[in-house]
Amino acid sequence: MTHRFPLSGIGFHPVYYFQEKHTLKAYTTAFRHCLCKIAAFRDRKTTLVVRALLTISLAFSFGNLQSIAQESSDTTAEQPAVFSGPQVGETLPPLIVRGAFEPVAGQEIDPVQLAGNQPLILVFVHDVNRLSISLARAVSQYAHSRAGDRLAAAVILLDDDPTTAEATLKRIRHALTDQVTHAVSIDGREGPGSYGLNRNVTLTILVAKDGKVTANHAIIQPSLQVDLPKILESIVGVIGGPVPKLDDVLESLNMAPANRPARQAAESLPDMRSLLLPLIRKNASDEQVDQAAAEIERLASENIAIKKEIARISTTIAKSDKLENYGTSRTQFYLKKWAKDFADWVDDASGKKATDKKTNDKVPRE
Repeated sequence: MTHRFPLSGIGFHPVYYFQEKHTLKAYTTAFRHCLCKIAAFRDRKTTLVVRALLTISLAFSFGNLQSIAQESSDTTAEQPAVFSGPQVGETLPPLIVRGAFEPVAGQEIDPVQLAGNQPLILVFVHDVNRLSISLARAVSQYAHSRAGDRLAAAVILLDDDPTTAEATLKRIRHALTDQVTHAVSIDGREGPGSYGLNRNVTLTILVAKDGKVTANHAIIQPSLQVDLPKILESIVGVIGGPVPKLDDVLESLNMAPANRPARQAAESLPDMRSLLLPLIRKNASDEQVDQAAAEIERLASENIAIKKEIARISTTIAKSDKLENYGTSRTQFYLKKWAKDFADWVDDASGKKATDKKTNDKVPRE
């Protein structure tokens, strides 16, 4: 088959490519043009002049393919914005929740209605862990310190079972701010449908005034150092005053790193994957699992950060339906044992001394 391309059809229009949007369609179009030019180049009836022009055109086309691929890769790497709850400028819908502690224990209340036009902070806890409770406590503690400025606050725990949520709040009450209202959702883990909460985040923190949202913080991985300053700034934006220094806030919560340099140094985490790998290998012998478990327990007894991380990991695995995927039955025994022994360390966010529990479970023999 003869391929005849007039000069206008050779496709030597690099500007055309750069004007195209870099989409999959643009990539496919550019690639198809390259194939057509290669076919024309191989045609024996194509003149030397046209071949020369085809060579130049192909150089532009292949360069364009690389440019499109690179931009597509860069676009894919961008993380989409995370949304949870009413956005800035929107009116807060009614929020019926059940109080967890006195004087509203067991009662259905509406923190939004109670606040009226006062400044209000709503902290929705989607997932209970050390970091989420630390940040929730820091925000609620600061809110209480500014109660004189008519600032109201409520912390709401989301769970599919309100009774379980109440039990959780009572269990970690030592890590909460007693003077602030704590409640549980009666609408399940996703909360009221009118709020549009995102169950894939860890915390949703709303700041409002006159019944309208002034700041929305949807947080996946809570961090006191990263998130707390932003939240404090948004709170001060509605009640006035200087933005408090992070160290001062942490100092009031007994969390300031300056107060515990030795402990901070001791709490650095090693590579947990390397530490756990000998334990969770499917082909590990009983002796190897016992040795790995003994080493993990030794390090946990010397390093609080390791103990907390082992508590978190073992509890997560033990409560999941994938426990059998980890190592041998002996491995699974240790994971369940640590989930019980170190249970108090999972939610310890107050800086208070947690205690280990000792189970009498016997090591299985395979």
